[in-house]
Amino acid sequence: MTNKHNHQRGVALITVMLIVALAAILATEMTARLQHQLQRSSNIQFNQQAYWYAMGAEAFAKRVLVMDNEKEDEVTNLQQQWAQGYNNFPVPQGEISGGLFDLHACLNLNALRAIPENANNNPNQEVPARAALERLIVNLGVEGVSEFEAEYMADALTDWLDENDQIASAGGAEDNDYASKEFPYLAANSFLASVQELRVVEHFTPAVINELKAYTCIIPGSDAHKININTLTEEQLPLLQALLDITVDEAKSIIDARDPEGFDNIDDFKNMPELTELNLTDEQKQQFVVDSEYFTLKANAQFNNSYFNLVSTLQVVDNSQVSVIGRTIGRF
Repeated sequence: MTNKHNHQRGVALITVMLIVALAAILATEMTARLQHQLQRSSNIQFNQQAYWYAMGAEAFAKRVLVMDNEKEDEVTNLQQQWAQGYNNFPVPQGEISGGLFDLHACLNLNALRAIPENANNNPNQEVPARAALERLIVNLGVEGVSEFEAEYMADALTDWLDENDQIASAGGAEDNDYASKEFPYLAANSFLASVQELRVVEHFTPAVINELKAYTCIIPGSDAHKININTLTEEQLPLLQALLDITVDEAKSIIDARDPEGFDNIDDFKNMPELTELNLTDEQKQQFVVDSEYFTLKANAQFNNSYFNLVSTLQVVDNSQVSVIGRTIGRF
């Protein structure tokens, strides 16, 4: 009888120990999950705060552009507040950094979609932005890229942007060309959304795209081709060289002769001696302006080891307000 009771007590003890072990495992799991949820909630909160810091940078940038246009509504130059480059601002438990950049100081690739004004009378009339792009690609000196390859790239980009599915010229590419690839897709037949979109356009190579990044940009939904001569820097001499089809030295002489505050009106630029002696065409001169409408903000916000990167495209409307026409989240 005693052995039977001892056996039952032993079974009961083992059962209790199993229950305690199971309860301990469950408690540990619940604690781990609770800690995970708390950390997840904290991360969401930190990321949200970083997001609002970035949005604060955007609001500040808009205000700076409005203030500059209130002071000088017909001129945009590198002496204004917006053109201070990257700045860092400490904030509670974090930091905001960012800078504004003129989208009229780079070649808008969407401008290749523009139709020349006299296209009906002269179907062979050249699109200024396309001619500039071809020369820029050649001048960048990428190995294996000559005028022939540059022309084919411009052909393919023109077909990618235009509204029809007809191949415009020898180097062009439309739906049939892209649909026959290993991973098929169709031509956009619309505006580019990013310079990186060139990766899916026929003939463009990573080497060419990487070199173009410094001199080209995208204005969302716009084929505007207006280069602000006041905001071009020496780093962008290859762009000015391509726009005017001149040498680097001639492009540098133009930038060096410009006052720090730029030109008050476009006629002052067109009549400068360094330009008149080049015997440029009216079409070449008409590419330039002294006022800018589109800007891009590149901002990074940090809060408690959470980061948020924001790229906003801003449009100045009637020199009195600024609209956000595009936002990209992620690295830039």
